Amino acid sequence: MTHFRLTPLAQALPDTVPFVGPETQERARCQLFNARLGANENVFGPSPAAASAMADTQMWKYGDPESYDLREALSDHYGILPEMIAVGEGIDGLLGYIVRLMVGPGDTVVTSDGAYPTFNYHVAGYGGVIHKVPYADDFEDIDALFAKAGEVNAKLVYLANPDNPMGTAHKGGDIEAAMKNLPKGTLLVLDEAYIECAPGGTSLPLAMDDPRVIRLRTFSKAYGLAGARVGYAMGAVDLIASFNKVRNHFGMNRAAQAGALAALDDQTWLRTVQARIAASRNRIWTMAVKHGLRPLKSATNFVTIDCKRDAVFAQKVMREMINEGVFIRMPLVAPQNRCIRISCGTPADLDILADVMPIALRAAEKSWR
Repeated sequence: MTHFRLTPLAQALPDTVPFVGPETQERARCQLFNARLGANENVFGPSPAAASAMADTQMWKYGDPESYDLREALSDHYGILPEMIAVGEGIDGLLGYIVRLMVGPGDTVVTSDGAYPTFNYHVAGYGGVIHKVPYADDFEDIDALFAKAGEVNAKLVYLANPDNPMGTAHKGGDIEAAMKNLPKGTLLVLDEAYIECAPGGTSLPLAMDDPRVIRLRTFSKAYGLAGARVGYAMGAVDLIASFNKVRNHFGMNRAAQAGALAALDDQTWLRTVQARIAASRNRIWTMAVKHGLRPLKSATNFVTIDCKRDAVFAQKVMREMINEGVFIRMPLVAPQNRCIRISCGTPADLDILADVMPIALRAAEKSWR
């Protein structure tokens, strides 16, 4: 009999799924959710122009392996060279390429304890060593991240700004000031997935080709194309060119490229969505305060809510909401896990949330005591 032969590293890794999708939970429940408010998707959808462009794509053709048109459009949008832009399968895919390029067995990286887990997933898959620092008052601690990088000679430091799962954001100028302490030879991987949802001044005010940083952005959030998986990295020309050594050159499908191109061109739709996100955030905030909870100020398309108890209580609230047909999530690491996290929704979604939240809180309170 022939046996498959994994690498020693793969054999040693646990079976890990960074996220359990809502579809998995719906199959387990044998029932669809009434409101899908846990995956930080843009429920307001993409530009109609993007949807039309995707529908009209000649799908019998492979996608352009260079994503030429999209890179040219992004180049015009940001006023940078196309050679400073790499397109990939969402930020998750780009993180995988960065780690593959930079991290081998035993190489060190630094991240925040409880931050977006896909980065850690890729690092573990290539045998890297992960060092974590705690959040500081629900913010990723930039000074602590850079100090730890110096201690362990880290190749990469991962920072999400705005942050997931807490929704908080540092001012771009504060990150710039802190970068004087970024160790030489350490690359800052700056995840800006939610930047279009954030207030002015959140973006890092450094040249896009500063060799100390690579920025990751996406069409999954404000642009409403999460299912298409289109992300892009911006950085120094030499660093971006290195992606061609490892990337899946036919990984970007043709419809996704067309949709992203049309979405980028429709900034009027983006502004409409940004206003809807802001209105939804405000309503979730008001709802949380009404029930004695403490919402955190959000620079994203979700609101993280301090349940003002412990992790056990927060988990009970989440489970009760899921039992009532509202899909939400929560941070997994203390002390952030005293919170739940609710994505922005349509008015109809939030009507359902308004009905379910007091029911879930009462049930959680009763069983928690």
